[in-house]
Amino acid sequence: MDIDRIRDFVADDMDAVNDRIRERLQSSVVLINQLGQYIVNSGGKRLRPLLVLLSARACGATDLRRVDLATIIEFIHTATLLHDDVVDASELRRGRETANALFGNEASVLVGDFLYSRAFEMMVEIGSMRIMEILAHTTNTIAEGEVLQLLNCHDADTPEDRYMEVIRSKTAKLFEAAGRIGAVLGGQPDAVERSMADYGMHLGTAFQLIDDVLDYGASAQEMGKNMGDDLAEGKPTLPLIHAMRVGAPEQSAVIREAIEQGGRDYAVRVLEIIRSTGSLDYTRSVAASEAARAEGSLTVLPESPEREALVALARFSVNRGF
Repeated sequence: MDIDRIRDFVADDMDAVNDRIRERLQSSVVLINQLGQYIVNSGGKRLRPLLVLLSARACGATDLRRVDLATIIEFIHTATLLHDDVVDASELRRGRETANALFGNEASVLVGDFLYSRAFEMMVEIGSMRIMEILAHTTNTIAEGEVLQLLNCHDADTPEDRYMEVIRSKTAKLFEAAGRIGAVLGGQPDAVERSMADYGMHLGTAFQLIDDVLDYGASAQEMGKNMGDDLAEGKPTLPLIHAMRVGAPEQSAVIREAIEQGGRDYAVRVLEIIRSTGSLDYTRSVAASEAARAEGSLTVLPESPEREALVALARFSVNRGF
């Protein structure tokens, strides 16, 4: 089942989310509208709002607040992307110029702040302290993950467990919140809520690990960013960490230097090393394990088309781009 087929399960809701995004992005400040429209039309997969909608329906929720919550999740995600691209000095995302490349760093940071504040306005309108608690904790954890990633940059001694902590905080935490919120809207007991949160966490982790692989295995058009961007920024991702651990001393030395120095001069040599050491296959296997754990978390739910779509989403997370 491909991503388009998965979206078909909640097509009406996704249309409503897209309408709500446009509606709630509106501002009396012209630049916010211009940059906001650029973001809306950037071609993202909307995976996180999709997860809110699927998990809500799979958990028996009929509450129409799911559309607003899916919108809130997307606003939080987009705000993190705007800030990320400024921090990383990125020029390309999803095959298009980044907002900061077009509008400048200052505008991107401030519109990211606008999206965060608009998301919290909408949370208040939802009127659920439980949901507010989940999302407030989530945004705090994401910020911690961003800072931890910054500390890891150019640090060739970053161990695998610390890298996994980064991606669980920075990327997977919002997936976790999306799954958990669906269970809350469905009035599910704590055990189901925890299982749906686990589903989201493992799904998000798998998704990021495959991004790590695609950074070295896909074209800029396929990946939506420049190949080797993480390497150029000195980020010690899992393929690099694994290659240093299992490679010959001279191979480890090359990767260490590449992480510490950054830039693209090492790209060809590093790509040869991570392929020869099986580091891309290793990263795929870790991602596949995470996706399997995500799928296993769904056994608490009754059979339904939405549960099958969630299973398909877990499988899609590791099969995309190959």
